[in-house]
Amino acid sequence: MSTNTTPNPGALRAMAVILRLFLSERRIAFFAGAALAALTLLAGASLLALSGWFITATAIAGMSAAAAATFDVFAPSAGIRLAALVRTAARYGERLVTHDAALAVLAGLRERLFRGWAAPEAAGRLADRPTRLLFRLTLDIDALDSLYLRVLVPVIAAVVATLGVTVLIGLIRVHTALTFVLIVLGVGALIPWIALRAARRPARRRAHALEVLRSRAVDLFAGQTELIMAGRLAARREELRAADQRLAAADDALNRVETFVSAGFSAASAVLLALALLAVAALNHAGTIDTPAAALVLLLALAAFDPFAALRRGVVELERALIAARRLASRLTPTPPIAPMPTPGKGQAVEVRNLAIIRDGAVRPSLEGIDLAIAEGERVALVGMSGAGKSTLLAAIAGEIGPASGEVAARRSVLLTQRTELFHDSLRGNLLVADPAADDDRLMAALTAAGLGAVVAALPEGLDTPLGEGGLGLSGGQSRRLALSRLFLTDAPLWLLDEPTEGLDGATARDVLARLAHEAGSRTLILATHLRREAQAADRLILIAEGRARGSYRRGDPGFAAAIEALRPD
Repeated sequence: MSTNTTPNPGALRAMAVILRLFLSERRIAFFAGAALAALTLLAGASLLALSGWFITATAIAGMSAAAAATFDVFAPSAGIRLAALVRTAARYGERLVTHDAALAVLAGLRERLFRGWAAPEAAGRLADRPTRLLFRLTLDIDALDSLYLRVLVPVIAAVVATLGVTVLIGLIRVHTALTFVLIVLGVGALIPWIALRAARRPARRRAHALEVLRSRAVDLFAGQTELIMAGRLAARREELRAADQRLAAADDALNRVETFVSAGFSAASAVLLALALLAVAALNHAGTIDTPAAALVLLLALAAFDPFAALRRGVVELERALIAARRLASRLTPTPPIAPMPTPGKGQAVEVRNLAIIRDGAVRPSLEGIDLAIAEGERVALVGMSGAGKSTLLAAIAGEIGPASGEVAARRSVLLTQRTELFHDSLRGNLLVADPAADDDRLMAALTAAGLGAVVAALPEGLDTPLGEGGLGLSGGQSRRLALSRLFLTDAPLWLLDEPTEGLDGATARDVLARLAHEAGSRTLILATHLRREAQAADRLILIAEGRARGSYRRGDPGFAAAIEALRPD
């Protein structure tokens, strides 16, 4: 692995995207937080320097009765109190403003990224790698707060505070001020640069180890039964322990880098103080500055590297933040708005012309040369073997997949996929996904129509009954009926059903199909199936094989019964 620490163009572009996000959403807070941080540092340096000057000047004035009588103690005392109050108020304000800005921007970023998974084709990519992608989204977003809170704000504040102190020293002697600023800014940049170089590899190892650890922990927790049955539980525990050890080793390396930064600035501060002591001694001996001013310069030199101390954690987290920025930047760039699904002609629910679908990374099209017209109110079954392209065609009609070529026009639709997606929420919460405005009477009516009304009514908490992750607490048939209840709550004129009774026993499946047919009413119904019981509910069969439409048979046609018999029985 290369040890070059210069950010590559991709990292710089990614950082620019994140900075634009902060500036566009919290521009005032962005600069106000940095300004308050700089004000805190300047007030602290002023408090230290003014206190040292005041103590020294008071001691010297006390040596002479005449000087003591004329010495003004009130103005310096007021300045010290003012600096203390400003430092306290600025510190509080800086914490309030910077954390509010960071949390607000990151909250908006989470919403923007997760809404991106509602775009066409995004759900499929998420389903292919859900754990890895979601972990990266959550971990990467959390890592970005370091970019602002622990890197950008401390850097801006340290530079501004150093320049401010330089101006103060320049009022006493310009050459001393120039030497001061060159040493402080030079060392203040050199030590973090060395630390960044040392932290790059362990930061990358830590980022990878953290992802692996979280993934393995979830897999171990969720798959304990299967692992025990396969005799792999002990091996998975060992893999989890190894991932934890790699994470601990990376943390130790980063902690050593952080310790180096603290030690480096402490050593630099001691050297600068020694140089300042020699300089002010020579200047005082030459009569250029008096003793109180010399004490002021010494104390400013003593605190010169305090503004850079806040970077000790930022430098070890910067590489992780850059990794996160590179991953997320591509999803933050503006994308053209999604064009609405074209509306088919009068009396038609779906019109497909010469449709071709090519999945990402696929060698051959999933669908090719599909021409299809389905009238309003028609009930159609897309039949064929598994993998023929039925689900892909439904997804294209629903707008979930964009065509590589051809056209798809369809009425507003709702898609019931093969997998029942239920959430860790109450029964009511799971139903309100379909219609947030539905009242309890409407929810119970939908449950009754799906055959769950009596079951829910008998529960002690009724609609408030909580469900576990993935609908834990319901049987497979009850989960499918709950999904049907959500379908019944929608008012879309086109229902798209992907194997709606797969995995159900024959009696339950026939009851579900009967309820579907009854509730559909005049809606257009399109089912993708390879089951005989589901196809028998259709008035027309469209045979899909190897990504092409191979035939269309209406009820009563000679081929209709033969196509039904070719499907898998209950």
